[in-house]
Amino acid sequence: MRYIYFTAIILFSACNSGQQKSNTVNSATDSEKVIVRADTIYLTRNAGITPANSYSDLFLDSTAIEQYIQSNKLPEDEAKSFRSFYNYRNLQFAWFTSLGFTEQAKGFWNLQDRFSNKTNKILRNKMDTLLNMDTLIISRFDTSIVNTELSLTAAYLQFYKNHRNKTLFANLSPEKAIPVKKENTVLLADTMLAQYTDSSTGSRTSSSYFLLKQKLQLYNSIAKQGGWRMIIFTVKQIKKGTASPTVALIKRRLQLTGDMNGNDSSNIFNDSLVAVIKNYQRHNGIKATGIITDTLIRSLNIPVDKRIQQIIINLNRMQWMTPIQDANYITVNIPGFMLYAFENNTKVFEMPVVVGKEGTHTTMFNGNLDQIVFSPYWNIPASIVRNEILPKMKADPNYLTSKHMEIIGKNDTLPAIRQLPGQDNALGKVKFLFPNRYDIYFHDTYAKEIFKRDVRAVSHGCIRLADAEKMANYLLRNNSTWTPEKIHTAMNSGREQYVKLNPGMPVTITYFTAWVDETGQLNFRDDVYSNDKRISQMMFGNYVLPTSSSANDSVLKK
Repeated sequence: MRYIYFTAIILFSACNSGQQKSNTVNSATDSEKVIVRADTIYLTRNAGITPANSYSDLFLDSTAIEQYIQSNKLPEDEAKSFRSFYNYRNLQFAWFTSLGFTEQAKGFWNLQDRFSNKTNKILRNKMDTLLNMDTLIISRFDTSIVNTELSLTAAYLQFYKNHRNKTLFANLSPEKAIPVKKENTVLLADTMLAQYTDSSTGSRTSSSYFLLKQKLQLYNSIAKQGGWRMIIFTVKQIKKGTASPTVALIKRRLQLTGDMNGNDSSNIFNDSLVAVIKNYQRHNGIKATGIITDTLIRSLNIPVDKRIQQIIINLNRMQWMTPIQDANYITVNIPGFMLYAFENNTKVFEMPVVVGKEGTHTTMFNGNLDQIVFSPYWNIPASIVRNEILPKMKADPNYLTSKHMEIIGKNDTLPAIRQLPGQDNALGKVKFLFPNRYDIYFHDTYAKEIFKRDVRAVSHGCIRLADAEKMANYLLRNNSTWTPEKIHTAMNSGREQYVKLNPGMPVTITYFTAWVDETGQLNFRDDVYSNDKRISQMMFGNYVLPTSSSANDSVLKK
């Protein structure tokens, strides 16, 4: 990055309670040398950002920034970068909103974990505490939060300086890598498509990013041509072989987005359309029946600009993912409720999973699976003991015995309880550990019927596997000591046994509601944790991404 230095007047202003009511900047002046980047000049606060259009709803007091710079004795060049960062945002928080962390904060912290171990211990301990809180309500007047915000920015600017070439925002300035305000959908798409992003990281994450960006270009082009027509559907379903004007509209809609090849414009529901619909359903989280239903029509009718928003949100999410550079790895996509195992960068199998429900949701992060535990005990988390086990113990004195649980000590004021290996064990016959601050891991389950559901967000946060024995065999495939027979025996022994993996298997937990799979197909999924909904309101305004979950609702009602 090129820098030009010259002397100019910098404007700083104290931010008070009246700041969020007015765009007026009441300033003191201070003459000093400033950094000017070749693409943008950052001299004064960006007055184009207001509380009405800002990405975050929290704003800093500029005196807090100056106090942080002085108390931490930041060198002159770092202090200028620090001021520039917040001037570009008009003193808007980068890492928090009033509802907690931004996705960029969580993404940056995962990158920090992967590439830098120089973070100061105070900040790391604070982040560990905050990231594990069930709910997080933020006030800009909380000095501890303000200090964490500023400390994160200092860590980020240092990370950007040392490691940006390992990321997908390498060719953006540090200010521009983080959204600052609400944008028009098509204009933002144009901006993202015009941005050159270096793919030299050579990672699968990089490849996924560019494939999705190509789909953005397609959908943006469709939007500029007027989008697609709304399909009116008034019957329960259209049977194969029948003629209907709706069929012709469906064919045209699928051809527009490349989901159907050719130019068949007939109104006959033929075999080729059945195959295309099945393929579309598979890639949109709908049961692949090949039948035209209201669920299918609702998905097809989601306006193109809303799909563009969904793609942009996921592209931004990908920019902050830790690059996957290993040839062998496992990834779980939460909204898809699926696990994928890759060997030599080729998918070798996929497996349905159960993820955390809203409130105890599964978190995005990277880990390294390095231990398998056969016939595990379940050490029950304190929150479950408090909220679920104790009330049941009070109602039934024999509850622990009936569930093969035992008290093994105390956890502050709570009993420490574990469940014995066996048929009642919530972890099933095996668990797979990849150490992380969220205490999330893979495990077996005896409740196999849950995998028949389309929506599988019901756990306390850990990830249940549909076929845990297959996973154990796969992870130990190169260990001649552990034959399939020995693995099966260990899983059913009732005796806890740890097996160390060397080397471990990289694991990535993702949250993608739009992505391109290994066949080049664009996939969409429902926003199971409302993450897209929240980000959409921050990036585009009050729009709420619609879902096509009526089919899922019927499952949940059973």
